[in-house]
Amino acid sequence: MAKQPMLKFVSIEKEMPEKRDADQRREDFKEIYGEYAMNKARQQAGRCSQCGVPYCQSHCPLHNNIPDWLKLTAEGRLQEAYEVSQATNTFPEICGRICPQDRLCEGNCVIEQSGHGTVTIGSVEKYITDTAWEEGWVKPIKPAEERAESVAIIGAGPGGLAAADRLRRAGLQVTVYDRYDRAGGLMVYGIPGFKLEKDVVMRRNAQLEEGGVKFVLNCNVGEDITFDELREQHDFVLIATGVYKSRDLPAPGVGAKGIVRAIDYLTASNRIGFGDTVAEFESGELNAEGKRVVVIGGGDTAMDCVRTAIRQGATSVKCLYRRDRANMPGSQREVQNAEEEGVEFVWLSAPKGFTGGDTVEGVMVQKMRLGAPDATGRQSPEVIEGADYVEDADLVIKALGFEPEDLPSLWNVPGLEVTRWGTVKADFRTHETQIENVYAVGDIVRGASLVVWAIRDGREAADAILDKVMASATDVAAE
Repeated sequence: MAKQPMLKFVSIEKEMPEKRDADQRREDFKEIYGEYAMNKARQQAGRCSQCGVPYCQSHCPLHNNIPDWLKLTAEGRLQEAYEVSQATNTFPEICGRICPQDRLCEGNCVIEQSGHGTVTIGSVEKYITDTAWEEGWVKPIKPAEERAESVAIIGAGPGGLAAADRLRRAGLQVTVYDRYDRAGGLMVYGIPGFKLEKDVVMRRNAQLEEGGVKFVLNCNVGEDITFDELREQHDFVLIATGVYKSRDLPAPGVGAKGIVRAIDYLTASNRIGFGDTVAEFESGELNAEGKRVVVIGGGDTAMDCVRTAIRQGATSVKCLYRRDRANMPGSQREVQNAEEEGVEFVWLSAPKGFTGGDTVEGVMVQKMRLGAPDATGRQSPEVIEGADYVEDADLVIKALGFEPEDLPSLWNVPGLEVTRWGTVKADFRTHETQIENVYAVGDIVRGASLVVWAIRDGREAADAILDKVMASATDVAAE
């Protein structure tokens, strides 16, 4: 049987002991800098050229109507700006904080392209939505009518929650199942609090629960409840599990103490922020304080790790990446932030193995050079023979990316088709899988990607489910 819902988001202050301090800081900030923040937002929004071809909008996965809400913000019409923003984005205050705007909207701003510096779209988006929460413009979820159809959503990350919001507003009965003790997925346990304050996510969770979405947490599908049972209990199933299987590094000494996975390291740090007791953090296993830290990888997760290690008081933090700066997959803005905070990037360097025996003492590094482009057009790294050296380290964090778990085996659903990469096959428009009334969205379909893409997928899948519900209702009425 499924477990009973565990979270009571109405008691969020008990869930987050630091929230009261955060609220007080927010009030202090509003009192001292509120007018300045408003003027700054209006000033930035007013810089938008309102160009005929809004590249910012076309390069946003959600196709947010950015020029319109910038114009409204510049005119001081913040409530209208929020309503325009909310119309296409379920969680604008989250995207405003963590989207890689330098690769999406801001990076394609015509003002940026002309050399005058981009409009800070993300900051304005964050400001208008934070203001909407403070002023009470964010309305509770109140369906016009209740419907009998029910949807099981597996995974409480951004894709699942975006779908839950849209489906519940239409009156469907929605239950979200998640393996963790808090809803939010990587927004809660993967992304550091200095980038995305956890009370911002919990506030949205509270809105969903108060609107009638049921959460069944600490629930492992395949163990606590079977996939077939979910299909029996619900009319539709939406798979939004994300990808949590860490890529490993086959190298001598990789099993030594002090070599950890990025997801474990970040989860421990975020749990500490919630006030949880984490034995591995207390023991120092997942705590960078006073240590020489080496992070292996060049994506956004690696940037989260190096910046977290700095905040924990590491003696030194170095990031090894096998390509150069221009070819790294992570946000260039994040790299700049990390450098300003004291992180040293060691470009064209790859781990060959680890020294120290049972406990890591260093990373054996082989120097690289860029050779011919690979299939994606990026130059492939090649080893420079005889240029190896050892990078001293007390803590090594592997941030090598994530892969999908073998869901057909874990859930005993051989009919759930997957790609050669292990991601779930789903229609790119409706997001329906080969199993009728079973849908899949987000990273479990795309591979490791961005929160904003998961939100888009969740909204699209919800719309496809609603279309099917409405079509079925029309057929019944016609009979």
